[in-house]
Amino acid sequence: MIGIEVAVAGCVLVATVGIGLVAHELSHALILRLGNVEYEISYFPARSGGVVGALASYPWAVVEPSDAPTVSTRVLRIAALAPLALTVPAIALTSSGIAPADDPFVAAFTIGVLACALPSPQDFSVAFYAHRHEHKSSEKHGSDSDIEPPYSRDPGHGQRSR
Repeated sequence: MIGIEVAVAGCVLVATVGIGLVAHELSHALILRLGNVEYEISYFPARSGGVVGALASYPWAVVEPSDAPTVSTRVLRIAALAPLALTVPAIALTSSGIAPADDPFVAAFTIGVLACALPSPQDFSVAFYAHRHEHKSSEKHGSDSDIEPPYSRDPGHGQRSR
């Protein structure tokens, strides 16, 4: 019986992470929409190579705000940290006792939700460097300027990009 519970809890965890990653990106999109910022959602961008390597090393979905000079840095910062709101239901249900924390299925679900609620390094980069977007957009509107993360996004490279 224990083996079956572990297998089902593992399946619950995998399903929760899959759904949670989409919810993570949709939380960014929701704040951008409420802030009247145009954005684009790309699912499975830049896929190459094997399936397992691609799923493990590339983002599953990306939300990219427009490069308009009127985009508020406050909206970008709030949108970057919006996935933290996904923690509220999981913590509320388990701490209130509605969902028993000692149940392995509830624990797997909660761990999956909390894992997806963490902002990514790119999200933190946008939150801390949103003012660069405003500066670049006003200087070079119409160019391909994006918010640059402080580190390179190339897989396998731990060197600074500047």
